[in-house]
Amino acid sequence: MSAVPHDATGPARVSAADVALLASVFVVAACGLLYELAAGALASYLLGDSVLQFSTIIGSYLFAMGVGSWLSRFVERQLIAQFVRIELLVGLIGGLMPALLFVAHNLLHGALAFRGLLYALVLAIGVLVGLEIPLVMRILKRHFSERYALKDLVSQVLTFDYLGALAVALAFPLLLVPQLGLIRTGVVFGLLNAAVAGWALWLFRPELRRWGAHAIACVAVIATLGVAAAGADRLTTWAEVRFYGDRIAYAVTSPYQRIVVTDSGDGLRLFLNGNLQFHSHDEYRYHEALVHPAMAAHGAARRVLVLGGGDGMAVREVLKYPGVEQVTLVEIDARMTTLFSREPRLRELNGDALASPKLRIVNADAFTWLETHDEMFDVIIVDFPDPTNFSLGKLYTTTFYRLVDHHLAASGFAVVQTTSPLLARRSFWTVVATIEAVGLGATPYHAHVPSFGEWGFVIASHRPWRTPPNLPGGLRFLTLEGLAPLLQFPPDMARVPMQPNRLSDQILVRTFEEEWGRVAR
Repeated sequence: MSAVPHDATGPARVSAADVALLASVFVVAACGLLYELAAGALASYLLGDSVLQFSTIIGSYLFAMGVGSWLSRFVERQLIAQFVRIELLVGLIGGLMPALLFVAHNLLHGALAFRGLLYALVLAIGVLVGLEIPLVMRILKRHFSERYALKDLVSQVLTFDYLGALAVALAFPLLLVPQLGLIRTGVVFGLLNAAVAGWALWLFRPELRRWGAHAIACVAVIATLGVAAAGADRLTTWAEVRFYGDRIAYAVTSPYQRIVVTDSGDGLRLFLNGNLQFHSHDEYRYHEALVHPAMAAHGAARRVLVLGGGDGMAVREVLKYPGVEQVTLVEIDARMTTLFSREPRLRELNGDALASPKLRIVNADAFTWLETHDEMFDVIIVDFPDPTNFSLGKLYTTTFYRLVDHHLAASGFAVVQTTSPLLARRSFWTVVATIEAVGLGATPYHAHVPSFGEWGFVIASHRPWRTPPNLPGGLRFLTLEGLAPLLQFPPDMARVPMQPNRLSDQILVRTFEEEWGRVAR
């Protein structure tokens, strides 16, 4: 870092105060973006995993920052004291925001009241963050104008501002949330804001009036956040118990999702980002319906690919066929496969399938893995979460199903879980239309799973699907006689004309959100 003073041609001498002030800009920017990301993640987690939540949160936050920047022109006196107060307020409100929202979600009745609190906090933090940088620039200009030209100050402040934003944007999903969780992450960054306030108090102590009062406020904020940090795990557990209604047996935060397994006394439930994935008392219905119509119809599958399904349940069903030589499981989340391959109760559920010598586990994005590999498979089982956002929606597009087709043997079958044809009828038939749009034949069917209701599946293939001559022994739900009714759709689930879901226009995500949003209301 160098700057040219007004009255010299050589580089300006950089003092420790200069470095510290610019470092504070880095911290302020990092904290500001962190609160924005945390609010968006919480909105998606608590209100539904949708691009709508992030879009509206980010838009509201940026608008509030603009308001704060405009209001900064009216702050004319005691700039340092005002900056200290703003830092303490940002640290307190932003640091406690995740905890407050978790508590409010469990105590407030109705989504409207929760949304009101959410956006009130977002707007308040945005206004305060919008005040920060203009004040920092004015403080720097006032104290260092004799050594730095205005253009150098602006350049350096914005450089450190953008670097701070980049650092937290990378650290938030990869390090902070997986290691600390949302509540403790918010608290840690609140403490960073309070530390900036404390540093400003020390650096500019000769200029501050009522220094003692500011110091007491700083200590009080740090103490409050410290208590919140100490109780973060207990608060998270309390909030999740209230949210899920059952005891939390396992809870893991990964870079991709929040994995929670609850124990209701009559079985275990798996939730990903708050969405139920299975209940142990009836998951066999879902997984038998997902796997066996395709596997049994093939008759001689040796190589099987499972996309998603990191819980190992689908692999468990595949391994009931002795002729299978290799199963490749592509699951993006290593914490998911680790959890279900190590915890005894979960290993019991999947029959220790993830420890099978026939299994190869690949922790990678399924879309990218299919693009970069050329292996062929007799059966491909696609067991992804529902298309609640565009990141998941890409796994239900024509582009993705072309990749699946590229890896499917000529006589092979692929099967896709496709939400409820009863509750999300248009979404279900959109998936069917998407599979057909890439030249694959589609055989839709459904099964009743008590935890979900009527649930749909689609077999994709180049040869016609026919009822298999036999099924493996020991099944608890499927029978040869029971297969034919699964292919029959009564009028309230009958096909409706829908357009394919394409990568450039993911109509499925919007349709799914509309249909399931109506059910939730």
